[in-house]
Amino acid sequence: MKHGIVVLPEHEWKAAAERWRAAEQLGYHHAWTYDHLMWRWFADRRWYGSIPTLSAAATATGSIGLGVLVATPNFRHPVALAKDLVTVDDIAGGRLICGLGAGAPGHDVGLLGEEPLSPGERADRFEAFVELLDAVLVQGDIEHESRWYTANGVTFHPRAEDGRRLPFAVAATGPRGMALAAGFAQYWVTSGPPADFSGRPLAEVLPALRRQLRGVDAACERLGRDPASLNRIFVADASVGGITGSVAAYEDAAGELAEAGFTDLVVHWPRPDQPYRGDEQVVVDFAEKHLAGKSCE
Repeated sequence: MKHGIVVLPEHEWKAAAERWRAAEQLGYHHAWTYDHLMWRWFADRRWYGSIPTLSAAATATGSIGLGVLVATPNFRHPVALAKDLVTVDDIAGGRLICGLGAGAPGHDVGLLGEEPLSPGERADRFEAFVELLDAVLVQGDIEHESRWYTANGVTFHPRAEDGRRLPFAVAATGPRGMALAAGFAQYWVTSGPPADFSGRPLAEVLPALRRQLRGVDAACERLGRDPASLNRIFVADASVGGITGSVAAYEDAAGELAEAGFTDLVVHWPRPDQPYRGDEQVVVDFAEKHLAGKSCE
């Protein structure tokens, strides 16, 4: 199993840089940050942009994968996002992973005056979002007009060489999103049942996770894709809590998730208060025991 860690974009860069460098030095395979204009628990706190943060992280590190969790159509346009992505990926020397999600209702919608969409409309928009982003990155020359997006006379450079663009990590819990993961992504992402922040023990959530894993397998099979070719990321500390409560809990969770079929476990850098309250030393001790000195891929 590979291991990742989320660094919330809440600190001035002098302090944040230490966490990104530490994640690499500890041996984590990838480090992530969130992409929101405002975030539910941080509306009255410091919160920085994901793209500048990842650009800075790219210069502060040299080998760790860098990812965004997750860019959504709530305030991103595929053409503009594509330009940001290839720029960060260039700075990072090809280490960027682009997490993508449908976009839940919340601050990112209301701030810009958009009307809330139904679940079906969000799924429609997400399909259009992923398809157009892929087309821009791979094909480069785009003429597109739809309900959701306009891209007139786009000639995009740098485009992917031999069609091999930077990897997508599609977050999805339903069949339409899983189909997008199977069709376009190198990673599928889940944090458990959608919109669940109850922090329950892993044992209570594993049945739902196994159902989701079967759904992803089925989505791959319908498209003729080998399910084993799609990496599966579990993002902890939302529906499931306590994983970083101790090194033993971390180890047990990693083992259970690997046995269930996950390839990657992502935790949050522990914070002094909620959300994601915890002891930083647990992350350090786990990494020194299991990750330190191992190559990041």
